[in-house]
Amino acid sequence: MKDAEIMAKNPNRPLSPHLQVYRWSPQMITLLWWLSAIGGGAESYATFQKYVVSAGESATGFETAINWFFRLLGLAVTFSFFQHLASGIRHLVLDIGAGYELKANRTWASAAFIAAFFATAFVVLFVAPRFLGV
Repeated sequence: MKDAEIMAKNPNRPLSPHLQVYRWSPQMITLLWWLSAIGGGAESYATFQKYVVSAGESATGFETAINWFFRLLGLAVTFSFFQHLASGIRHLVLDIGAGYELKANRTWASAAFIAAFFATAFVVLFVAPRFLGV
């Protein structure tokens, strides 16, 4: 038998990726919440903004705690993005054959971490407040 015939006879093999394959994660739940808030109208979206973007002055302790959780989560995701970007650039330089010496490699690894830290600080201090209206 050919491989294609064997694979076609396996009833447990999915034909293509679908929702049953994916596991739910916090990012997916937040995205689903955001999409349903948009579809739910202005009041629904205002509730989403209260928890995720800005709790406001009249917020309860729970709303403020959830808001700070999402802010810290956003900070972690931003740092992770810049760390991944800087490490990717470092590995791109390694792929062209430069920086394989142990001292140089350690220096550039530290520089990638520092660059990610300062890029995250730049986003937090200068870019995010403009979009959040602070």
